[in-house]
Parts: sequence; structure tokens; C-alpha cells
Amino acid sequence: MTESAPQTASVAVKSSWLPMISLFMAQVLMSFNVAALPISLGGMVSEFGVPPTVASTTIVMYGLAVAALVMTGAKLGQRVGWVLIFRVVIALFAASSVLMLIAPSIGWAIAGQAVAGAAAAIIVPSIVALIAENYRGAQQATAIGAIGSARAISGVTAFLIGGTLGTLVGWRPMFFIVLGIAVLVFAFSFTLRGDRGDPGIRIDLVASLLIGAAIVLLTLGFNNLNGWGAIEATEAAPFDILGLSPAPLFIVAGVVLGQGFFLWTRRRIAEGRVPLIDLSILRSSKERAAVYAMFIVVALEACVNFTIPLYIQIVQGRTPFDTSIAMMPFNLTVFITATLVVRFYKRYPPRVIGVFGFLLTTGALVWLSFVVNNNWETLPTILGLVVFGIGQGALVTLVFNVLVTSAPSSLAGDVGSLRGTTQNLASAVGTAVAGALLVSLLGLSVGRAVVEHPELPPALVAQVDLDSVNFVSNDDLRVVLDRTDATPAQVDAAVAVNEEARLSTLRLGLLVLAGISALAILPASRLPRYKPEEIPDPSPVAASD
Repeated sequence: MTESAPQTASVAVKSSWLPMISLFMAQVLMSFNVAALPISLGGMVSEFGVPPTVASTTIVMYGLAVAALVMTGAKLGQRVGWVLIFRVVIALFAASSVLMLIAPSIGWAIAGQAVAGAAAAIIVPSIVALIAENYRGAQQATAIGAIGSARAISGVTAFLIGGTLGTLVGWRPMFFIVLGIAVLVFAFSFTLRGDRGDPGIRIDLVASLLIGAAIVLLTLGFNNLNGWGAIEATEAAPFDILGLSPAPLFIVAGVVLGQGFFLWTRRRIAEGRVPLIDLSILRSSKERAAVYAMFIVVALEACVNFTIPLYIQIVQGRTPFDTSIAMMPFNLTVFITATLVVRFYKRYPPRVIGVFGFLLTTGALVWLSFVVNNNWETLPTILGLVVFGIGQGALVTLVFNVLVTSAPSSLAGDVGSLRGTTQNLASAVGTAVAGALLVSLLGLSVGRAVVEHPELPPALVAQVDLDSVNFVSNDDLRVVLDRTDATPAQVDAAVAVNEEARLSTLRLGLLVLAGISALAILPASRLPRYKPEEIPDPSPVAASD
């Protein structure tokens, strides 16, 4: 009894939910910013006069910066102190929103998201570290669920508010809201318990360079597969190697550098030196399975969040408000599921929830590929988005919880950096691959449709550059065809071809995503079987055993 009393008092002190206000809002800040970007695509395309794939680079750049810097950011937080550096990077995030507000070109907007990503690279592990420090057991699972729900509710509010503002005012006011949230987070950060950090921690610069370069090369490679060429270099490629595109070469080089990072880190651990990330958090196949599952589910979410706004705003030429309404079933369902899925942890082990979650996302994507049409407000489409949202919300919270509960609190920063690297690399790669996949499929669909429509003579087709096919609205296509000698009947036929090709591209793209989701059932089947009361002790001794 006398030995358990101090522990009870400690738990009572740490049970206050007051620190969660700042942590919850910090997650809202990052997620709101990310959710605002797809809504802003149409506005940036129109204002800056760039293709949608170029405007989507803002999304890719944010994820790239977080993924490349989050491991270094975690060590920096441990060295300086989580609360102090948390306040500094929140101020930096506020500065990034100012850059978005004054951006005179797409380059400034991309730079603004690079700054936001650099700040988020430290915010992400700091949230995990502070949760692990303040909460244990059921409270910890609830806190993690709250962070998951913060991501989802941010998506709901960002799409709703952003859609309204984007339709009535423009895309920039969204970032006034981001700035306001940053100010509130900074104010509430003074409720967090301070820590002095550990000046003795040394940052492994070699590992930082290896993982940073690997992620940059991987993201650039995937993001430019379409523009630079998947195999042969196109005219848009900055250079070529014996006629080959640099995009796949960047991907290969990124994989090699990533392997170099792991080899270097294992060598450093064997020498008894402090690594950039403690690989013991990935020692078990169950933890590795959680990382694989997290990468796939976040990549799928990024694909959906890119594809639907692209199709509604760019293809159909509808307003951002229409986009927010179309995305509402998905985002609202993710929010509710991420909040409530914690209740199922007492009944079902992570493996069961994980496999069931990926079965839901796979089935929903297959369903959408058959029922989707030019009207997103149909009941079958809404049903598909709801089912996909249920699987998505359950999976994001689940795999995060598996990683946190399997590691001692002293490694919470490492878990946070791993989560940040995985989620943001997956988001960047998912967005990039979605763009490259859809544009490539569209090119094939248009080429086949032109051949199948004899009313479009070769002389007319030759006046349109089919080598740079991209998603355009019917009105934009008519403007292009007005510059040719096409007759009104031929213009109508070309518009019909465009509509047919775009819809078949969307359906085929959703089927490809369903296939990826189905493959994710394999790592999900290797998640832990334990229930919360059976969770092993993640103390340093148990971890070393």
C-alpha cells in the first residue's frame, strides 16, 4: 500500500486534461492547414495561371518538409526541451500563414508550405512526447483518439469554411484562420508543463542528411513521374541520363539512401552512440506492420483528398463550396470513427480492427469505382464515402495507438518522429502518385477515345497537343478548340470525348486504389493480437528483453 501511494498521486497529477487543449489545437492547426490546401487548388490555379498538378506541389512540399526533417526535429526537441521549442515552431507556423496570405506567385505559396512543414516537423513529435509524459493506459488511448479526431474535425471545418470562403471571397482568407489558430495555440502553450531538455543529446548529422536526402529524392521522383516521364525523359525533364527520365532514378537513389540510413543507424547503435532514431521501436514485426499499415492508409487518404477536389473544381468547374459539401460525408465520418474506435479496443485486438478497416476501405473504393458519376451528391456515392471514412478513421487511430503503447515513454519522441515521417511521406507520395496516375490514365483514355470517334478527324486532332493532356473543364476545352478550325459539331464531340475519358479515368483510378488497399490487409494481419489489459510492459527493461 505504501509503495503504491506515490504512483496514485502521480497518476492523479497527470490525469488533468488541461494540457490537451494546447496539444489538440496544435493538431488542429496542422490538419486545418493541410485540409485547406485541396480546397485552395482551384483558386490558386485560377489566380496564378498554373496547372493543377503544379498547384498541388504546395501539398507535396508541406509533406516533404515534415517527412525530411521530423527525425531531426525530434532530437532537437529532446535537446532544447519540448515546451520551449514547441512555442518557437508555433510562431514559425504563424509566419508561414503570412507567406500564404501575401504570396504573389505559386512559388511563394510553395515556400510558405515548406516553412509550415519545417515547423510541423517539430510539432508532430512534441505532441506524442507530451501525451506520453502526461497520460497512461486508458487515458493515453483517449488522448491519442482525441488527436485522431482533431485531424478529422479539422478536415470537416476546413472543407466547410474553406468552401464557403473560397466561393464568396477567395482562397486566401483560409490562412487568416490558420494564423488565428496559431496565435491561440501559442497562448495555450503556457499551460504545458515546462522541461529543460538535455543539452547532452547530440544530433546525428550524417543520419539526418541520409534520411532527408532519401525522402526528398523519393518525393521528387514520385511527384514528377508524369511531368518528367516514367521511363523516357520528356522535354519538361530538367536533364536526362542516356535518354532516361530522372524521376525513376531519383526513386531508386532515394531507396538506396534510405537503406544507407538504416545501416548507419544500426552501426551507431552497435557502437553505443545515440542514434537519430532508436530502431528498437521497430524491432518487432508487429510494430513494422503498424508502420506499413499507417503508410498505406495515409497515402489512400491523400489520394482521395486530392482526387475529389481536383475532379469537382477543375473538371466540373464547380465552386469550392460544392467541394466542401461533397467531402463532408467522408471527413465527418472519419472524425466520428476516430473518436469512437477507442471503445472497441476492450473487445477486439488491433489485428481484427486493422483487417476489418482495410476490408471496409477496399470495398468502399470498389463500390465508388462503379457508382461514381458526374453528380457527387447521389446516395450511392455518399454511402461509399461514408464507408471509406469509417475504415480510414479507425485505421489512423489504431496504428498510432499500437506504436505508442508498444514503446516506453522515454522513446515517445522517436515514436512521434517515426509517425511524422511515415504520415507525411505517405501524404506527399500519395498526392504525387494520384496526380501522375490520373493524368497518365487520362492520356490513355483520351488517345483511345479519339481513335474510337471518327467525327474527330486527324487534321483536327493534330491541332491539339495530346502529349500534354491534363484535367480541364468543358468550358476550358471549348476555349482551346475555338482556336482551331473545328466545327460546332466537332467541338461538341470533343467535349463528349473529354467527359467520357475523365469519368473512365476516375473509375479506373479508384479501382487501382482499391487494389492497394486490399494489399494492405497483409501487414494489417500482422498487427498485435493483445487486448488493452494484455498490453506488455513497454518499460526500458522489457523493451531490451
